[in-house]
Amino acid sequence: MILESIRYVDEVIPEDNWEQKREDIVREGVDIFVMGDDWKGQFDELSEVCEVVYLPRTIGISTSQIKDDLLQVTNG
Repeated sequence: MILESIRYVDEVIPEDNWEQKREDIVREGVDIFVMGDDWKGQFDELSEVCEVVYLPRTIGISTSQIKDDLLQVTNG
């Protein structure tokens, strides 16, 4: 939900397992695969089927903490 709410994100594809990435990219016609730079180099093989971009992490921001906070708000 967090990723889907970003106006620059066209589609988020749920992942059931690591091996599905290439198949999803080809099937869905993905142009750009984006991952945090703590994974840099781990998905370079996908550049055969789309552009691979590693975004720098934002210092002081924890998506785990944001998710926990959102759960607390929604669960009251």
